[in-house]
Amino acid sequence: MNYLIIEDEKIAALRLEEMLQELEPDCTILAKIGSIKESIKWLMLNKADIIFLDIQLSDGLSFSIFDKISVSTPVIFTTAYDQYAIKAFELNSISYLLKPIKKQDLKKSLEKFGKIKSGFAIDLESLISTYQNEKLEYKKRFLITIGNTLKKLEVEDAAYFYAMDKSVYSKTFDGKTLPIEYSLDALEELLDPKTFFRINRKYLVNMNAIKRMEAWSRSRIKLHLEPVVSGELDSVVSINRSANFKKWIGS
Repeated sequence: MNYLIIEDEKIAALRLEEMLQELEPDCTILAKIGSIKESIKWLMLNKADIIFLDIQLSDGLSFSIFDKISVSTPVIFTTAYDQYAIKAFELNSISYLLKPIKKQDLKKSLEKFGKIKSGFAIDLESLISTYQNEKLEYKKRFLITIGNTLKKLEVEDAAYFYAMDKSVYSKTFDGKTLPIEYSLDALEELLDPKTFFRINRKYLVNMNAIKRMEAWSRSRIKLHLEPVVSGELDSVVSINRSANFKKWIGS
């Protein structure tokens, strides 16, 4: 059997690989991948018998892989989430494995796959809908590291997040600038979309930070945020996001 492991925690990926080789000495681990971007690239050119897929990767929820490409390979989900997600994972996936993964649970998942591998089809739309609409809990706070100091940032205190010089920062309502160890793409998945909206490549804003809006050329919208954004174009909603922004602001 040929397996693909998509997992951004190196220790967890190595442990899973070791257990698979103990249970099935003849198996082949084709690759261990840690991001959505690399997973898409690999799956466009290769195929495995089973994908072991961690739900939350460093650059977002792994469900987005299936938005980009068609994948017919059976999936065994791995997750650090507790029982609130279990119902979703039992729909039409082969199985889920709750971290830390136990060898006995892995063995049962492989045995289950052996029984149903003919005619397998995963209903990803049903799975994603249940996970996102019923059970998903959005991030409430971040742990911020500044030198040797650790700080807590409550999400509700973040006026906006922005990318600059290959790093991401949060500007709080009281004017503090704090480094964030997530990409803007990942933050889009982690934060409540009722409160936060990605207005362009550089900015993800809290609705409560918007103090005034004005129409700009080419159907764009200029936002006046508080705290104030220094670059004139930084707080302009991009053309391809303007329609969805209007729906978001009016919902």
